[in-house]
Amino acid sequence: MVRWRSGTVTAVRRRWAGAVELDVDLPDGGALRALAYPALVGDPVPGDRVLLNAGALLMGLGTGGYALVVALPDRLPPDPPRAGDTRDAGHLVKARYTPLQAIMLGVDEEASEHHELLARAESLDGLPVVTADLHSALPAILAGVRGDSPDARVAYLLTDGGALPAWFSRTLDGLRGELVGTVSVGQAFGGDLEATTLHSGLLAARHVLRADVAIVAQGPGNLGTGTTWGFSGVAVGEAVNAVATLGGRPVGSLRISDADPRPRHCGVSHHSLTAYGRVALAPADLVVPDGLDPALAAEVDAALAPLAGRHTLVRVPTDGLDAALRALPVTLSTMGRGLDADHAYFLAAAAAGRHAARLAA
Repeated sequence: MVRWRSGTVTAVRRRWAGAVELDVDLPDGGALRALAYPALVGDPVPGDRVLLNAGALLMGLGTGGYALVVALPDRLPPDPPRAGDTRDAGHLVKARYTPLQAIMLGVDEEASEHHELLARAESLDGLPVVTADLHSALPAILAGVRGDSPDARVAYLLTDGGALPAWFSRTLDGLRGELVGTVSVGQAFGGDLEATTLHSGLLAARHVLRADVAIVAQGPGNLGTGTTWGFSGVAVGEAVNAVATLGGRPVGSLRISDADPRPRHCGVSHHSLTAYGRVALAPADLVVPDGLDPALAAEVDAALAPLAGRHTLVRVPTDGLDAALRALPVTLSTMGRGLDADHAYFLAAAAAGRHAARLAA
């Protein structure tokens, strides 16, 4: 449950879109690093008293090392403006029935300027959509798209398996100039557009953002229990089904590694094998990068052989992808490993992006 703390802001550290990092002193003499979302709680300054949810930080769980600001109790932010402010016309509630539920304007709500367009939209018209398990794949997929199609319009669908606020992701902040927009779907929020479901979010990416390629992945901080079904990335298979249902082209980015110390994630991760092999009922293009270490390549081929009856295994050349990955404006990291430490992982994601770009051409 919640581990509450109260403290005083002593310093404002970094800022990025939608988030501010703070130093907070506690009454017992301790100190915590905290993160606030100004759109939810207001903009903290030194001297403000803050209420914190410190549970995940104190337990050592994956919150990026932060306590989270719940409120500035002595200096509450004003209500949002009402007159003429379309944001206040929204009725789409995210993080529903939690103390910090946020009420947004849904892209397809009647008050939205896009309502009529999306009321008519029924198809993705063949839009290539790359599905990925981890948020860390997002920049690598984008590098693969950009390597072949530098002018492609790429949209990101933020699903709710990890961080719910789009603002948590410094990676996403660093990629804003590379994307035509982010659509936050389900319980996730804070994107350029808000959607109730992945289905409506995909239609918004195609018809509102006019994307040439879309990428679907959860936010940072995925959940996994070490069991076959107990991981948030199982939603990748459902994403394949959604894309196919709407007439898109599902492209599966595989989680491949020879650096992960956990046997269940070596070669092709069990996350990919479960999501694509057992959850995805519609066929997808599963991208296998050329140029892997021969031993890893043999392990990957053996793991994917049972999936070939449903999906199409597509081998994609990787020449030029390493340079594209190194040219990204953000630092690559997955489970604490950078590009050189887990090259196969990022190469596989970039190859999926390259394949999607070629489908879109």
